[in-house]
Amino acid sequence: MKQRRLEIPRGVKMLWMLFAALALAACGPKDDGKTTAPEFTAKAPEIRKTYVFAIHPLHNPVRLFEIYAPLVDYLNRNIPAAAFRFEASRNYDEFDKKLYSRQFDFAVPNPYQTLNSLKHGYHVIAKMGEDSKFTGIILVRRDSGIKKVADLKGKKVAYPARTALAATMMPQYFLHTHGLDVNRDIENLYVGSQESAIMNVYLGNVAAGATWPLPWEAFQKEHPGQASELELKWETKPLINNGVVARDDVPAQIARDVARLLDTLHTTEEGKALLARIPLSRFELADERRYRIVEDFLRRFRRVVHPLNEPQK
Repeated sequence: MKQRRLEIPRGVKMLWMLFAALALAACGPKDDGKTTAPEFTAKAPEIRKTYVFAIHPLHNPVRLFEIYAPLVDYLNRNIPAAAFRFEASRNYDEFDKKLYSRQFDFAVPNPYQTLNSLKHGYHVIAKMGEDSKFTGIILVRRDSGIKKVADLKGKKVAYPARTALAATMMPQYFLHTHGLDVNRDIENLYVGSQESAIMNVYLGNVAAGATWPLPWEAFQKEHPGQASELELKWETKPLINNGVVARDDVPAQIARDVARLLDTLHTTEEGKALLARIPLSRFELADERRYRIVEDFLRRFRRVVHPLNEPQK
């Protein structure tokens, strides 16, 4: 008589196998109370030091950020050993205070501020090119009736700030050496920014306004209707363009890398696009010796126009 095989359901088989596995695990080595920390073979990324890169008030802060923040981003992408943070100041006074108290690691000051920064532990590593563009210009309304410098006598003239070289000192020197005593014959108004100096002329608040070519070119492009009512009446002789300075405690290699990248911007399509925003054809390497010409101008300005309130070391 044949015996019937007992068929074990598949689900029961699976349960038995699970119980067997648990029993074997229970027979394994006892926990000795020690825990094993996970091992990581990859090193944690190093934290890059952040350097503040500041631009003097060539424009209002919003416009400065639009123009120069992409340039600082370019430095970030191409100098892996450092990080850079762009900073704009509301006006010249604020920028001067920060620069002379060494709050910036890198800065692009005007030539007068560049010269003063040397007294506070900065050194020149580069400069903007196209010195021919570093001139002062004086704007009037086309309907003002102003034909010669003497016509400004008894009237108001607007400038961005007392420490603006191209947009204030150079135009004042021009007016003074063309027969107008800027200390007595006119009322000098310092209105805070290049754009404000231009707009004060357009609105008729002043008889003339001083600035320099780059803001005027930008104003013509962005506000052609308003610009058409203004006239560039006088332009000064050129001097030397804005410097690029590094603080003396910035590692020499980082400063060299920044100078090299600026100096080669005009050699790449990306760099040319960044320069076109300024607008400028190139930066170039430079040192303090290039700015001795500014000392010569300042000596003449102090003698002919008026003394300057120089920042103390």
